[in-house]
Amino acid sequence: MNIVDLATIGFTKTTAAAFFDRLKNAGVKKVIDVRLHNTSQLAGFAKADDLAYFLKEICGAQYVHQPLLAPTDDILKAFKRDRGDWTIYENSFMRLMEQRKIEDRFKPEMFQGGCLLCSEDKPHHCHRRLVCEYLNSKWDGSLKVRHL
Repeated sequence: MNIVDLATIGFTKTTAAAFFDRLKNAGVKKVIDVRLHNTSQLAGFAKADDLAYFLKEICGAQYVHQPLLAPTDDILKAFKRDRGDWTIYENSFMRLMEQRKIEDRFKPEMFQGGCLLCSEDKPHHCHRRLVCEYLNSKWDGSLKVRHL
């Protein structure tokens, strides 16, 4: 089994300079955007089209939007808008990944040199961490994950 290096990063509570420096210093070759909605005005420098340009120019990295690795609007709203319980969110999202069978739709090598992106500044209460944990449970721990 090959070990795949995968990073995760959030774009809130940071400057564009610090964000792109972290990606560049980590040697990220591909940013995999796991947000359901990637064009919000609130995203600033992380809006899809701008982000793809900045990643290419600053880091020489590719940008890919992968909404299959994002929670549904219903799951998001129950947690964010309605200030839901993290455990309920986590369980709902884990069930969703299982229903989607994401472990069969992706291969570990697709994530090599990649970095999962979402908005949360820390991975603790963020679905990007859950994606990594879920896939590692299905792929025998083949992802070596670093949270940038």
